[in-house]
Amino acid sequence: MSEWAGDALSQAVREGYRAGREDETLEPLVLIDGRGNPIGRFRSGDAVIFYNIRGEREIELTRSLTEPGFSEFPVHPDLALHFATMIRYREDLKAEVAFPPDAVVADTLSETIARHGLKQIKITEAEKAVHVGFFLNGKRDEPFDGEVRRIVATRKDVALFDEAPEMSIAAVAEAVLDAIRDDAYAFIFANFPNVDVVGHIENEAAILRAVEAVDRNLGRVVEAATRAGLTVVVSADHGTVEKWLYPDGTIDTGHTDSPVPFLLLDPDGPASLRPSGELTDIAPTVLERMGLPVPAAMTGRSLLAGPRSGQKPARRLLLLVLDGWGHAAPGPGNLISCAQTPHMDRLWQTAPHALLAAAGEDVGLPEGTVGNSEAGHLHIGAGRRIYADRVKIDRAIADGSFFSNPAFLGAIRAARDAGTALHLMGIVSFFSSHGSLRHLFALMDLARREGVRDVFIHAMLGRRGEKPESGANYIREIETKCLADGLGRVVSVIGRYWSMDREENWDRIEKTYRMLVYGEGAPVAEKG
Repeated sequence: MSEWAGDALSQAVREGYRAGREDETLEPLVLIDGRGNPIGRFRSGDAVIFYNIRGEREIELTRSLTEPGFSEFPVHPDLALHFATMIRYREDLKAEVAFPPDAVVADTLSETIARHGLKQIKITEAEKAVHVGFFLNGKRDEPFDGEVRRIVATRKDVALFDEAPEMSIAAVAEAVLDAIRDDAYAFIFANFPNVDVVGHIENEAAILRAVEAVDRNLGRVVEAATRAGLTVVVSADHGTVEKWLYPDGTIDTGHTDSPVPFLLLDPDGPASLRPSGELTDIAPTVLERMGLPVPAAMTGRSLLAGPRSGQKPARRLLLLVLDGWGHAAPGPGNLISCAQTPHMDRLWQTAPHALLAAAGEDVGLPEGTVGNSEAGHLHIGAGRRIYADRVKIDRAIADGSFFSNPAFLGAIRAARDAGTALHLMGIVSFFSSHGSLRHLFALMDLARREGVRDVFIHAMLGRRGEKPESGANYIREIETKCLADGLGRVVSVIGRYWSMDREENWDRIEKTYRMLVYGEGAPVAEKG
């Protein structure tokens, strides 16, 4: 075997870059043998480990591969797979779960408001529905008593949102205005997704439009809320485009480790705030301002400072999250400062404000890692630190318990004992909030220890927070490990756009399914 044998798919991805293709929307690439047959397809009786974490973008593909009677598109009639997932994506999925969820977080912001008989509403568009519901409520799916969720449909007439950076923000803002006009709602939570969603696309002009759309609708909502006598809190869940360039000048389309703004507009007059805190401080601040007791489980500290005697509790409060709006010094790499944001500029100059930590250990993530919407909303709602699945998995690898996990061993030994294949499927990245190459490598090591004969790797690419050509580099790292271990092959590669949907774009999931099961995609000849 030559020095470069085994690098067929990493080379094919690099050739795709030369042809103008990029990681996120990469059409499927499939390894073929000398007779033109696809290698490593899913077959009945095979074992699959979907090693992604987070979960909301993994449900649809898992359903298509495991759900009896699945009918969103035609599927193989007898694809009996031994299927395991790294974490639980949804309770009703037919899969063994390696790291089940901890108990639902109790005494969250929403639960506390509901416990006191107050009505609340959560508003966003479908792109962020899981965040304002499931994550904000402490990983609880069901609304609390008196909780209403208003989810505006996400546009489906565009492939990527740089074609329509405004997304559905006008309709989201209108829903917020309707809630402001309805005195029944004591608490209104709204999320404007644009900066985060569009910020992952390498299109500066579109990002500027997204930032300006958020600022424009921020102005509309804040004006209406203050005129109606509401207390208003404006903040964010993590940063994105305020650090759009790496130090070497290349574009960074990922999240950041920046702090986020926190502003408080109070009809009773300016409040005194601590100058800094973290996302866990938002819930106790809101509860204190509403005159509600802060649960003992909330270890966050109210940002309110100074004497508050004689101040009446806020009868109604709006908490507005500008998704992805981080804070950084102005400059050419700060696309927020490059945009026209008169409303946010005015609020920052005139309203009491603070900066909140929204990354790394402050939101339960490994030290030095960037923030994300999942951790951000979870910590905004929980008012305390909740350690992420990634931290638990990394600790399990370090202490060795990962290699005796029953879900992993069940899948791997099923393949070994039946002489069938083991498929490892997931995101290829060191930095994605959806998973880590470290977890894939640990699974590869476990498969080798257990004596599995055939290991096939199916890679999903998405350059979010990654440098140019990182996808091909990661694929090559996997190919190199396969060669060194004498086990495993990367047999298919696809952009996460096609495999990690959450808006029921079933045509995308079908493309991934047909790649995995039938080997449909651009053929790449195996080197040997």
